[in-house]
Amino acid sequence: MTNASRNAGLRGVAALVEKMNAALRTIATPSLTQLVLRCALAVPFWRSGVNKWDGFLQLNDVAVLLFRSELKLHLPGGPYDFPAPTLVALASGSAEILLPILLVLGLGTRLAAFGLLLMTLVIQLTVPDGWPLHITWAAMALGIMAWGPGRISLDSLFRRAVYLN
Repeated sequence: MTNASRNAGLRGVAALVEKMNAALRTIATPSLTQLVLRCALAVPFWRSGVNKWDGFLQLNDVAVLLFRSELKLHLPGGPYDFPAPTLVALASGSAEILLPILLVLGLGTRLAAFGLLLMTLVIQLTVPDGWPLHITWAAMALGIMAWGPGRISLDSLFRRAVYLN
């Protein structure tokens, strides 16, 4: 095989790879990626939040019991009980419902992601062995905070409406 034919073959492979990359960039647009990232972060918090409620504004007894007797903060010198466990259960359950909704809608997206990042930090202090999952949640929250909600969001829609007027 001559150098010319080898180079032609390599150029053909390079052209094919570039066509595949262009097709993938068309499919995985930044806005679609940001939407999927927002939804992926919202799901585990939403599922946890739904389990804390028995009905509309009706926190279930199990959620309060967990914060009162089972869940502990693993800080130096601890573990320590959660302060005001009923209030913490209410705040946690409310945030786990509200913040994922805001995240999926892309409304107040960076603030919602920051709230879930703070919740992730508290969860890490509560369940220290869960760090492989928690670091994934933290990375997703930080990515959303850094790159924003994308064009498929209410934040973007409102921003465009303001700039048009």
